[in-house]
Amino acid sequence: VQLQASGGGSVQAGDSLRLSCAASGLTFSGYAMGWFRQAPGKGRKFVAAISSSGGTTNYEDSVKGRFTVSRDNAKNAVYLQMNSLKPEDTAVYSCVAGTSVWAIRQSDYTYWGQGTQVTVSS
Repeated sequence: VQLQASGGGSVQAGDSLRLSCAASGLTFSGYAMGWFRQAPGKGRKFVAAISSSGGTTNYEDSVKGRFTVSRDNAKNAVYLQMNSLKPEDTAVYSCVAGTSVWAIRQSDYTYWGQGTQVTVSS
């Protein structure tokens, strides 16, 4: 299984970024997909998740209204649209695959991909 995240970069506060994750080696439409992030010197934290069908989403409180998770099962891809970025959003963002859109613990997710760095300056 491979989960390859891309789309990170360095932006100013208030800007937007769209992260993508290309999945292979798994029955993509059978998995809930999510995003975690790890800020410098901190542990990994849940950001957002989307159900296998794409019909249900779940967000961490600090990103609600700013971030949108979506997926394209035909392309085996999941996306994270990040708007109104803040310096505290600076982190390495990783794509994950699991069984429940309501899962927020690292241990709930079976597959992890390499992260992509997002840096937001004020």
